[in-house]
Amino acid sequence: MVKEKYAIVTGSDGLVGSESVKYFSSLGFNVIGIDNNSRKKFFGDEASTLKNRHKLKKEVKNYTHFNYDITSDRIEDIFKKYKIKIKIVIHSAAQPSHDWAATNPHLDFNVNAFGTLNLLENTRKYCKDAVFIFTSTNKVYGDNPNKIKYKELSKRFSPDSQSKYTKGFDETFSIDNTMHSLFGASKLSADIFTQEYGKNFNMKTVSFRGGCLTGGSHAGTMLHGFLSYLMKCTVNGTIYNIFGHKGKQVRDNIHSQDLVKCFYEFYKNPKMGEVYNIGGGVDSNCSMLEAIDVCESISGKKLNYNYIDEPRRGDHIWYVSDISKFKKDYPNWKITYNIESILFDIYQSL
Repeated sequence: MVKEKYAIVTGSDGLVGSESVKYFSSLGFNVIGIDNNSRKKFFGDEASTLKNRHKLKKEVKNYTHFNYDITSDRIEDIFKKYKIKIKIVIHSAAQPSHDWAATNPHLDFNVNAFGTLNLLENTRKYCKDAVFIFTSTNKVYGDNPNKIKYKELSKRFSPDSQSKYTKGFDETFSIDNTMHSLFGASKLSADIFTQEYGKNFNMKTVSFRGGCLTGGSHAGTMLHGFLSYLMKCTVNGTIYNIFGHKGKQVRDNIHSQDLVKCFYEFYKNPKMGEVYNIGGGVDSNCSMLEAIDVCESISGKKLNYNYIDEPRRGDHIWYVSDISKFKKDYPNWKITYNIESILFDIYQSL
């Protein structure tokens, strides 16, 4: 009988990864973190996650870190060493920006798609009964969310009152006939591989299609990390660029602590090849203009910003996750952070 239990967390230095390390170690797991600080390579020094790594290594006693690339053959060495002691794999490593993906499509696909396949295959070979959790993205739906009818309010866009999407987009929303961005395409490939490994090999896999994932541990940059970067710019006096849609584009935001609790709920009662839309839903969403108001209120400072009257390609006018499927399957889980408490947490972490 195997007494020790291990959790593998990729992207362990990042927002979701570091939260997963802390949470699952507190539950008695020995945690193996895999992260080579690619965020610094993608986005520069301000996006480096080494601060989180040093903190985890110092504060989490049952934690082991590997500075490995998830696409490398060295990943197999970890799985081969721990084998069936591995009870859960939380895959949160990624190239996370659809803007950056266009600058290097090959690397983006290699990290997001092949990296995921590499982890799935090693899970199948060495610990097939482990739960495999993939942090996917709402970008798998491309720009299809922009094709529904919206009404314009003073500080946000909102679905037409007769729309069937007033509570958000659910998992049946189409991924076809749309422009995904190259990032969306690479993540969709990984998303489908995760589902197919569950269905073809009877593995406990799930793709969580996240809205904006955020929290105090987020190393936000101009190309990634909406609320984190917005608060950073407000506090530091950095000029923030708003791209199109009058600043009224809406996103739902989920705190990393709430997301990781989703992971644990799934771990306790897993399914095979499942998919969930996950985010702040109707309880935690905001437009750009609304977020600016909250940042200014919390910090006591005014944001300096430029408005560029051209949205980013494929940028959503309104995206809110319909999280009713997950809440029905896992009724003990609930959202605990709203926009105000998320931004306050980010403010305190700066």
